[in-house]
Amino acid sequence: MNTSLLISNISKHISLNSKQMILIESLIEERSVKKNNYLIEQGSVCKYIYFVNSGLLRAYCLSQNGKESTVMFAIQDWWVTDMFCFLNSKPAMIQLKAMQDSEVLCLSKGGLDQIFEEIPEFNKFFRILMQNAYCREQLRMIQNLTLPAKERYENFLAKYPVISEKVTLKQIASYIGVTPEFLSTVRDPKKQAKSKKS
Repeated sequence: MNTSLLISNISKHISLNSKQMILIESLIEERSVKKNNYLIEQGSVCKYIYFVNSGLLRAYCLSQNGKESTVMFAIQDWWVTDMFCFLNSKPAMIQLKAMQDSEVLCLSKGGLDQIFEEIPEFNKFFRILMQNAYCREQLRMIQNLTLPAKERYENFLAKYPVISEKVTLKQIASYIGVTPEFLSTVRDPKKQAKSKKS
């Protein structure tokens, strides 16, 4: 099992000794997920938080009429789960789907609690992880409420160039809160001018 990227990710914020690394590695499961397969399905119990070793995942929720709204993407060296449901052992509110063949490391809630207990410094790492996620989502919400669609799209391209090359326009549109048709006109000035004339 390759945990070098995971250990490097954690070591950005806290120092681990060899004994602590061995403990974390003993509580981690490695999983391969093929493109278009799911790690989390809406309504199922959310058992794990995932660290992406390679590949690309998309977390999205489904409305009652089947409309998809993208919550987040996750690429190599990112963590992802349905955090509320993972921490509270609730049925998942999201779908977590592989956009390409991916390798992930899985950590259960019990495993996470054991790490917290045996490696107190890990509480600091998890707090930083949650702070960064909260700030990212708050900024995204504010931008979706206040910025024009074109600027939101340009911000997405600038911030996530690797992701933008690997996902569809429809998926980007659902992430920034517009319809694919509207985003298409925003991206193409000729379409925008044509729609204004009609």
